[in-house]
Amino acid sequence: TKTVSFKAAPYQQFKKARSIKIALVGGYAPRKCGIATFTTDIVTALNATFPSASVVVYPVVADGEEVAPCNEVRLGFVENQAESYVAVAHDINASDTDIIWLQHEFGLFGGYAGNMIFEMLDRVAAPLIVTLHTVLPDPDAYQLDVMQRIIGRSSCIIVMSDLARQLMLNVYDCDADQVIVVPHGVPDRPFGRNQHFKNKFGFGNHPLMMTFGLMSPGKGIETAIAALPKLVESFPDAVYCVVGATHPNLFAIEGEAYRESLIKLSEDLGVAQNIRWINEFLELDHLLELIEAADIYITPYGGMTQATSGTLSYAVALGKAVVSTPYAHAQELLADDHGILFPVGDAGALSDALIDLLEHPEWMAMLQQRAYLRGRSMVWSSFAARCMNIIHDVTQNQYIAGDNENIDIRNLPRLGQSGINRMCDDTGMLQHSIFNVPDRAHGYCVDDNARALLLANRLYQYGANEFSARAPTFAAFVQNAWNPDNKSFRNFMGFARNWLETTGSEDSNGRTLWAIGATYEEADAPALRQWAKCFYNITAPHGLEFGSPRAIAFAMLGAAHVLKVDSQHELAKQTLMQGGETLNRLLCATSRPDWTWFEIVLSYDNCRLPEALIRAAAFLDKPAWLKCGLETLEWITQKQTNAKQQFRPVGSAGFGRMDSHILPFDQQPVEAWATIDACAAAFEISGDAEWIRHAETAYAWFFGRNDRGIAIADIKTGSCRDGLTPRGVNENEGAESILALHLANCTMQRLSAGLGEAKNLLNTHFNSHRN
Repeated sequence: TKTVSFKAAPYQQFKKARSIKIALVGGYAPRKCGIATFTTDIVTALNATFPSASVVVYPVVADGEEVAPCNEVRLGFVENQAESYVAVAHDINASDTDIIWLQHEFGLFGGYAGNMIFEMLDRVAAPLIVTLHTVLPDPDAYQLDVMQRIIGRSSCIIVMSDLARQLMLNVYDCDADQVIVVPHGVPDRPFGRNQHFKNKFGFGNHPLMMTFGLMSPGKGIETAIAALPKLVESFPDAVYCVVGATHPNLFAIEGEAYRESLIKLSEDLGVAQNIRWINEFLELDHLLELIEAADIYITPYGGMTQATSGTLSYAVALGKAVVSTPYAHAQELLADDHGILFPVGDAGALSDALIDLLEHPEWMAMLQQRAYLRGRSMVWSSFAARCMNIIHDVTQNQYIAGDNENIDIRNLPRLGQSGINRMCDDTGMLQHSIFNVPDRAHGYCVDDNARALLLANRLYQYGANEFSARAPTFAAFVQNAWNPDNKSFRNFMGFARNWLETTGSEDSNGRTLWAIGATYEEADAPALRQWAKCFYNITAPHGLEFGSPRAIAFAMLGAAHVLKVDSQHELAKQTLMQGGETLNRLLCATSRPDWTWFEIVLSYDNCRLPEALIRAAAFLDKPAWLKCGLETLEWITQKQTNAKQQFRPVGSAGFGRMDSHILPFDQQPVEAWATIDACAAAFEISGDAEWIRHAETAYAWFFGRNDRGIAIADIKTGSCRDGLTPRGVNENEGAESILALHLANCTMQRLSAGLGEAKNLLNTHFNSHRN
C-alpha cells in the first residue's frame, strides 16, 4: 500500500487563523505527572494564542480516580478500563472534531506497553497527531509494536529533539515527512530575578543549586549528593534544593524508601544541613518561582538515551546555568556552550564544575544569559504556533484537485476512460496497480472482470468507446473462469493466463452470476445477450447452494436483471425467493433494538444485502420484504454517516468485528458504490427522494466530502485511488476502485438524467441537503 501523508510547511508563523476543534488526549491537571502538566500548559497556550480554536480535553485517570470537572474537559477515561476508551472514541466521532492530538507515554495507558490506547485510536475517524514524550532506542517487542501501530495511524508525529527524530526514522522506520521536531514548550518569564525569589523562599544569599521532578532511581541524585562534600569545603553555605514528590508508581511499591536512602547518604557524608528537601508536587507558579531562585540547575541523570527532559527545558528557559550528564537531550539543548556536561556518576567532575561556576560568577552569568536566550524560541506561545501550523497542514484539503472541487451532482460530468483502459489487456482487466502502473505480478481475477463486464454494458448508452468495446473480452474471461468439473467459477488467474485455483470464493461466484444476469438485460449486442442467457442457465443453479449472505445477494441481483427481460424465468424467481427467505431469516435471528441487521457483524459490501431484498420484494410482490429492506438500508446509512453528514463507510479494519462501534479505516470505494446502488433501488421502488440524498452523499465521498477532505477520484482520467487510510489517501489505483467509481457514476447518471420525476426531486433536495 502506497500512502500519502501531508508534508508539513515551515512554521515560523501560523499561516491562517481559523476556527478548529481539537480533541486533546492525555494526562491533565490535577493529575500529578509531567504529561498532565504538559497537556495543561498546551491548553493554556492554545487558548491564549489562538482563541478561535476550540480545545476539548479527554484526560486519562488512574483506577479509582475521578475526572476533575472543568470547562475544557468533556469526558475522561480510566487507564485500565477498555470500555472507557471506546466511550471516548464514540464521543469524539459523534462530535465535529477536526483533529485528535494525543500525548503519548508508554506508562500512561493500560495494557502491554500502553496498547489499550488503540481501543480508542482504532475507532476514531478524525486525523491524528501524536506528541511522543518517550522514544526508546531499544524497545522491546511490545513497545515496538505499539510504536509502529501509532506510526501507521498518525498523520504527524511530534518529537522534541533531533535524536528522537533520528530514532523514529532508524529504529521505528517512520517516514521522514511524518515526524517533526518541536522543542518542549516552556514558560515565558523575565530574566534575572533569582535574588528576589531567593529572599521569598528564605535562601538569602546562599549559592543555590536545584534539581526538580518526580523522584525515582535513575535521576542520579546520589551523584549530586556525593559531589557536595568537596563543594562545601569551598562554599560551606551552598544549598542543594531537591524539589519534587516521589514518583507515584515508586511510592505505591516502596513508599519513601528511596528518598530515605538519599537522606541517609547525605547524613553519612556530613552534608545533610546543605540539602533542602521539598517533598511535594508543586503548583506550576510555585515551582517556577523556586526554579527562578536557583543559580545553578543540575540534571545528574544516569540514562544516556533520554530524548526529552521537560525539567531541563524549563531550567534553560528560566535562565539557569545548567550542569548535566550528557544524555541525549542535554547534548542537544546545551550544545555550543549553553551549559556544562559531566560524565555519568562522576561526583568529582560535578563538584569541580559547580566550584568553577561559583568561583567565576561572570562566567555563570554568561551561561545563564545564553540559556535564557535559547529558551525564547521554546516559549509556549511559540510551541502553540508551531503545532497549530502542523494541525493546519494535516486538516487542510490540500489534495482536492481544482477540477474536482466544485462538482455539481445535479449535472454530473462524464468521466474520462484512460484510467480504466490502462488496466486492460487482451486477457481482461488486471487486479492491482502500483500508483497508476498496472501490477502484472498479481494477475487477474473474475471479481474484477465481472464488474468490468457490468460497466462495459452500461457504458454503451454513452456511445461507442474503447472500454465498452471490451465487453466480449470480459465475457470471455468470465466464461473461461467456469470450471465445469465442479460447477463453479475460479477467481484468480496469473499473468500467464494460468488459473491459480479450481474454485473461487462464494462471493466471487455470486458477483459473476450478477454480471451474467446483468449482461442478459443490458448488453448492447444481441449476440452477447444471447450468450448471457445461455450461460446464465448453465451456471445460475450453482447459486442456489450459496451460504454466504453476500454471495446470495449478488446472485439475487443477477436474477433481478434476468426477470426484467423474462418475468417468468423460473430459476431467477427461485433465486430471488430462496435468497429473500434466507435474508429475512438472518434478519430475524440477529436483529435487536439497536442492531437492525442481517448479521452480528458488519463487513464489506454491506448495502448489497438490503438492495437484494428490495429488488426481490419488487419482483415477488413482498411488502414485508420491502419494509425490511428499507429499514435495514436506513439503519446502515445512518451507521455510515459521520457527524458532518458525510459518508463514512465501514472500514476494512472493522470487517467482522463483533461490536457496535464501527472502525472507520481503511475506507474503500466499493462501499460507496454499493450504497449508491442500494439507495437508487430504494428510490426507484419507494419513490422517496430522501434516498437520492443518501446516494449523493455517498457519491460525494469520491470527490473530497469525506473524513479527510481528500478527493480520491479524478474526473479527467476516470481514475480512482484505493481509498482513505488513517494517514491520508492510498495512492494505488486498482481495478476494484476504478470500476467502483465508474459504476457509481453510471447509477448517479441514471438518477440525475430524469427518468420520470427523479431529476426534479434531485434538484429540489440538492440545495437543502448539500454539505
